[in-house]
Parts: sequence; C-alpha cells; structure tokens
Amino acid sequence: MFRKILIANRGEIALRIIRACRELGVQTVAIYSEADAASLHVRFADEAVCVGPANPGRSYRNIPNILSAAEITGAEAVHPGYGFLAENAHFADVCESAGIKFIGPFAECITLMGDKAKARDLMAKNGVPIIPGSEGTLATNEDGLALADKLGYPVIIKAVAGGGGRGMRVVHEKADFIKSFQAAKTEAQSVFGNDEVYVEKFFTEPRHIEVQVLADEKGKMIYLPERDCSIQRRHQKLIEESPSPVVDEKLRRELGKAAALAVSASHYVNAGTVEFLLDKDHSFYFIEMNTRIQVEHSITECVTGIDLVKEQIKIASGKPLSLKQSQVKLNGHSFECRVNAESPETFAPSPGTISAFHMPGGPGIRVDSASYMGNVITPYYDSLIAKLIVHAGSRDEAIAKMKGALSEFVIEGIETTLPLHKRIFEDPGFVKGRFSTNFLDLFLSDPSKSQ
Repeated sequence: MFRKILIANRGEIALRIIRACRELGVQTVAIYSEADAASLHVRFADEAVCVGPANPGRSYRNIPNILSAAEITGAEAVHPGYGFLAENAHFADVCESAGIKFIGPFAECITLMGDKAKARDLMAKNGVPIIPGSEGTLATNEDGLALADKLGYPVIIKAVAGGGGRGMRVVHEKADFIKSFQAAKTEAQSVFGNDEVYVEKFFTEPRHIEVQVLADEKGKMIYLPERDCSIQRRHQKLIEESPSPVVDEKLRRELGKAAALAVSASHYVNAGTVEFLLDKDHSFYFIEMNTRIQVEHSITECVTGIDLVKEQIKIASGKPLSLKQSQVKLNGHSFECRVNAESPETFAPSPGTISAFHMPGGPGIRVDSASYMGNVITPYYDSLIAKLIVHAGSRDEAIAKMKGALSEFVIEGIETTLPLHKRIFEDPGFVKGRFSTNFLDLFLSDPSKSQ
C-alpha cells in the first residue's frame, strides 16, 4: 500500500479521496490554487501545496507544478479524481515516467478510449453493440452528408475527442447537415484542439445507462449494477439513480457482459464506466468509456456497499480485487442530485458567498460537499457545490427520502438548482420512471411543471 498520495483535484472529490486514504492509513497531499487557500480539502489533508493562481490552466492543470508538489512532499502516487487532468494521457504518462503511480488506467488506454471513433471501432470488433454510424472519422462535408442520408435522419455529429456534450450537433433535416458539420468541427478544434468528427444515428427518446467496472492488474474484473443518468441538460447530468427503473435482471446481466467485453478489449485497469444508450425496445449500444471515477459513483457505493475510491487505490498499489462477481449484490435503490451554483431556471452561473448552509441528515442520507457557510464560490471552476445522495429499500422509498432531504437542504447567498430538483421529484412521469434523455428539455418547456 502507498504511504502518501497527492490529490490532483479540489472540492468534494478531493475530500472524498482524503476520507478513503484516511481509512486506508495513507497520508494525503492536497494541491490548491490561490483562490482555494481556505478550502476544506486544504484544511483536512495532511499536507497542502499551492500550485498556482486561480486560473485552472496555471494551477489544477499545471502538470510541472503538480509533479513538483508530489516530488517535494514524497508522494508515491497521484489520484486525479474527475475533471481537470483525470483523463489526460500525457499526465498519466509523465507521472509514471517520474516514478509516481497514476491512480487510474494506463496512458495508452486513456488515449484509446479518449478517441471516440477508435473506441467505437474497437468495441464493434469485440462484440460490443455500437450505434449505427461511420467507420472512423469523416473528413469532408460530402462524406458526412452521404452517410447521414444512408443512416436516415436524425443523426448526431460527435467530436472524436469530445466530452461533456461539447463538439456535438444533432441534425434533423438534410438541409441543416453541412452547417452543423462545420460547426461541430469548429467547436471541437476550439475546445479539444482536434477537429475530427464522426456521425451516428440519433435516437430521439433513449435512456442513458452506464455500468461501473473495476479491473485489477492481474486481469480480473467485476461489473456493478447500472446507473440511469437520463436526467440531463445539454449532456450534463443532473440526477442519477441506481438501479434503472427499466432494467430487469436479464438486461442487467447483458449490460454487464457487454461492459466486461469492453474492459477485455481495451485491457482496462482500475475503475471505469462503460456508457450505453438504451432505446425503447431495450436494445443497448455503446457510447463511450470514461477512464476515471465518476461524479455519480456514490449511488453505486450505496447499493453495493463497495467503496470505489478505496478499491481504486488498492488496485493501483498492486493488490487484487477484493470481490468476485458472485459477491456483488444489489441492495435497495439510490438517487443522487447534483446541486450546482446556478440559476434553477436559466442555469446561469451564480458565484458569490454562501451566507447560510445546512445539510440534511438522517438514515440513508449522504451529502458529499466541500461547501460551508462563508465559503466563496468563485467563477473559475465547475459549478457543482454538493451531491445529495439517498439510499432506501425501494425506489418509492428513495423518492420520499429525497423529497424530505431536499426540503431540509438550505443554501443561501447564491442561487442553486435545489428548487429544480424539488420540482422534478414531484413530477408524475419521473416518479413513475417514465423518462428519457429529453425529459428535462420537455419539463422546462412546460410552465405547469415549474409551479
């Protein structure tokens, strides 16, 4: 086991990793920007090193400064959390070159899975169902248009290096294709430094289902019960639950087997997530593989009792998986609400100082947050300020528990998405599990839903 781990992140995920390390008897090093000097992850880590100014490019993404912090503190490993450098193959590579263990997959796997077109082709060759679409990238307008005509509209144009909904365009009519194709390429170049795109058939009312996997360096792996992440805005998840209300035991096994094929094909090691689209007839298709811990890992921990962050650290230290597939059990139902510092109507960022902060409590209620009364929410970083997680014996019980927890959660001084979460958990369609990835757009477009 490692003696000391540097956490290359901030906020709630940095605190989450500190807690896991504490339970494993591992010392922690926090890095922070000048804007985060008063942050809780700085306070609760064993050591802390400032790595630059508020701008994340000069601090949380500053690889030389982060490596220097690891070296001067004697950290043997780096945990990247999610976001920032978590899926940066170059960072993983330079960590290994410096003799510092990267807690995640190998750089080659990050590179492979980060290229959505190559990942898609690899899955197809290894028996994982993929969405009908292009074989590789499309260089010209004409190539893209010809394929779109063949697939039939609507189609979706995706950046090969994409993520977080960037570099995506849905095209419903042939007349709009070329303009959207060029717009996707321009955005991809601007955001990712790579303008390559590919095209897939677009499903109008799918569900977004993902499967958490754990794989050790000995070639053993397990898959865990699925998460339904269909409640999202512009491809950004807002509410997640496990298990999905539309997945039965047979489909769960099929999804798990497909995820296992993805792990085997990519020689994946550590924690990862295989993401699928599920259509109306319950056929599923590979979307991508996230090579890191997910924001929504918490609900999987609730329904399985498995500490995913501790498993990540153990795997990276060379230990075998502590569980067999037969030992993975589904226990009850869990929801997560992502509480963002945003307007609940316009989703405009809402930086400022938190003047009041009260977290709900009670059996089956968990809040992962690095916020507190007096905490200044800056405009420099992601707007997520808390994850409200509940766990109960059934979906109905979990909904009731979440409604109670939402009513107790007090955050004042800034706007948050709490009012929107409250309205969603009162929606009859949501309560009955009848929703897809377009739920939130329809919900927000109907004024009666916001009363």
